[in-house]
Amino acid sequence: MARVRSRHVCQQCGHVAMAWSGQCPGCQEWNTLVETAPEPKADGRVGGRRSSASGAKPIPLSEVATIEQGRISTGIGELDRVLGGGIVPGSVVLLGGAPGIGKSTLTGMTLANVQASGAGTLFVSGEESPSQVRLRAERLGPSALAVPVLAETSLETILATIETERPAVCVVDSIQTVHSAELTGAPGSVGQVRECANALAEVAKRVDTAVVLVGHVTKEGSLAGPRVLEHLVDCVLQFEGERERTYRTLRAAKNRFGATSETGVFEMRSGGLNEVRDPSAIFAGEATGAVGSVVLASMEGTRPLLVEVQALVSPSELEVPRRVVNGIDRSRLSMILAVLARHAGLGLGASDVFVNVVGGVRVDEPGADLAVAVAIVSAFRGRPAGEVEGRPLACFGELGLTGDLRFVGHADRRTAEAVKFGLSPVLGPDPGEQVEGLLPVADIRAALGRAFDSHPARSAA
Repeated sequence: MARVRSRHVCQQCGHVAMAWSGQCPGCQEWNTLVETAPEPKADGRVGGRRSSASGAKPIPLSEVATIEQGRISTGIGELDRVLGGGIVPGSVVLLGGAPGIGKSTLTGMTLANVQASGAGTLFVSGEESPSQVRLRAERLGPSALAVPVLAETSLETILATIETERPAVCVVDSIQTVHSAELTGAPGSVGQVRECANALAEVAKRVDTAVVLVGHVTKEGSLAGPRVLEHLVDCVLQFEGERERTYRTLRAAKNRFGATSETGVFEMRSGGLNEVRDPSAIFAGEATGAVGSVVLASMEGTRPLLVEVQALVSPSELEVPRRVVNGIDRSRLSMILAVLARHAGLGLGASDVFVNVVGGVRVDEPGADLAVAVAIVSAFRGRPAGEVEGRPLACFGELGLTGDLRFVGHADRRTAEAVKFGLSPVLGPDPGEQVEGLLPVADIRAALGRAFDSHPARSAA
C-alpha cells in the first residue's frame, strides 16, 4: 500500500505545503501551518483531465431580469448606516469582534427588531444552550424572547432548518463552531470554516435569507480563520472598542452593497446597546485643553467626528525608546516623528512617546497627522496648544515628508463641526476656497507657530 503523505495547511490563508515551515509561503505569517490528513479525491477529474460536466451558455447582462427588492431594516440606525441602508436579502455578513465586546448583544437586538416587524428570524447558537441564550435575551425586551433559537453545530442540520423555516435573517454564532460530517477536519479548521461558510452562502442566496456569521478574532484583532472567508461573504463588519469603556464602534472592512467608510457608534448599557447619534458631543466634550491634548476634526464616512488626541513625551531610560500608540497606526507615528525631527527641529530620539485616541476610537485616515504632531509638540514643550486658556485646539491635515500640509477632503464639514462646539479657529491645509472658521497653514512650521506662539508658556505639571 502506498504511503499517505499528510499536508500542512495555513490557518490564515489556506496555503497548502507538503512540508512544515515556521513561516507560511503564501501570507508570510508565522506558525500558522497545521498538519492535516489529505482529502479524498473526487470521482470527477478536472484541471486538464476528463470531466463529465457540460458547458453552459452565457447570457448578456442586458437580458438578465432585474429584481427590485428592498433592504431589511435592523431597527438600529447606526447599524443600518454602516450596512448601507439595511440588510440585503440573500446576503452574507461576517461580524467580528473581541470576546465580550457585544457581538451577541448587537445580533440579538437586530433579530428582536426584525421579529417585531413581522419578518421571520432564526438564531443558531453553537456555543450556548437555549437556556443560556434566553438569559442574555431577557434584558433586551419581549421581542428578543420571540426569536426562535436552534442550539446546533451540525452544518447539515442548520442548512435543513434554514430551507424549512426560510427566515428573513439568520444569525450563526459562531462560524468556527459549525462542522460538516463530510469533512475530516476539526471545527474551526481551514477546510471546515471555508466549506461551511460556502454552503451557508449558497443556501442564503437560493432562499433569500440574509445570514449573519459571527466570527472570532485573533490576539492582534484580525478575524480568525482563513482570509478566504472574508472574500466569500458580501460584507465584513468589525465591532471594536475597549471592554473597560462603554463606547463601541462598528465599521465595515468590506461591503458589496454600500460604502466601507461609514462608522456606527454605540454605548453599552445594562439594557443593551444604545445608539450614539452625536459622538462629537461626547468625545470633544471630554477634551480640556491640557498639555498634550488636541481635538482632531476627522471624517468617518459621510459624518464629521471630533475626537481627542492625547500625547505624552518623557525621557527614556531604555536604549531603544518606546513608541506606544492606541487608535492610530504605529508606522504613521514613526513617520510623523521623523518629519518633526527634520522640519521642526524636534529631537525625540531619547524620549518615550505615547499617543492615544480617547474613547477607544480608531482613526485610519491620514488627516490625523497634524493633530498627532501638535499633541506631541505640546507634550514635549509642556505648553498647551491653542489661543484660549482651557479650550483645546482643533486641527486636521495630512503631513507630507517635506513638512508641507496636504489637502484632505471635506474641509468645510470638518470645520463646521468644530465651530459648532466653539472650537475655532481650526488649523488645517488650504482647501483652495474660503471656509469660515478655518485658519489655513502651509506647512508644519507654520502650524506650530500658530498653535504655540500666541499662548503663554505653562508648566506640564
